[in-house]
Amino acid sequence: LRIALSLRAPFSGAPARLDPQVRAAVERIADRLTGLGHEVARADPTYGLVGASFMPRSMAGVHRWAERVPDHSLLDPRTRNNARTGRFLGGPVLKAARALELPLQLQVGRIFRNFDVVLMPTTATPPPRAGVLEGLGGWETDKAIVAACPYAWVWNVLGWPGVNVPIGLTEDGLPLGAQLLGAANDEARLIGLAVQLESVENWHERRPPPLARAVVEHDS
Repeated sequence: LRIALSLRAPFSGAPARLDPQVRAAVERIADRLTGLGHEVARADPTYGLVGASFMPRSMAGVHRWAERVPDHSLLDPRTRNNARTGRFLGGPVLKAARALELPLQLQVGRIFRNFDVVLMPTTATPPPRAGVLEGLGGWETDKAIVAACPYAWVWNVLGWPGVNVPIGLTEDGLPLGAQLLGAANDEARLIGLAVQLESVENWHERRPPPLARAVVEHDS
């Protein structure tokens, strides 16, 4: 297969930096894929302003779900704020966001003219500690989310298939992952590639060390 190794995150309106541990783990998997006979080359999709479609859809969805809650005082304050924003982003704005979906799919999908699969990090950072978002304001929460997860949301917006695969453990023994992404209706190819990786990576034999599990359980 022709596989694009992409490490550039799309524009998200907040800063995101790829952690060296994550980069090294993704590049190791790229080398592993090369060793399996695939052709891997650095290339990034042309994302553009995918967020112009994502934000109205996301916030309008929060608004619709929040309306089903009988007592809004039960909701996190950040959820209530997002629901209020979603109320204003519905209607014509949401309709315009939906109209952008096909052009954005075609724009990002141009990478599949030259590649069969895109390999990129699932998250930009190792797993955050449990509870790090508690008590943050809306903007601070958004920045923390983008810093940790700037890669996956674009493909949710496009509606195209992807599979997360294990790529190793951090120095603290916590799991890291990478995404294998494909064009529409390409699930079989992605699953087949994940199975091939599993056969040589032996994921079932790997477990976080006891100390890492104890830290996560204690923080939870």
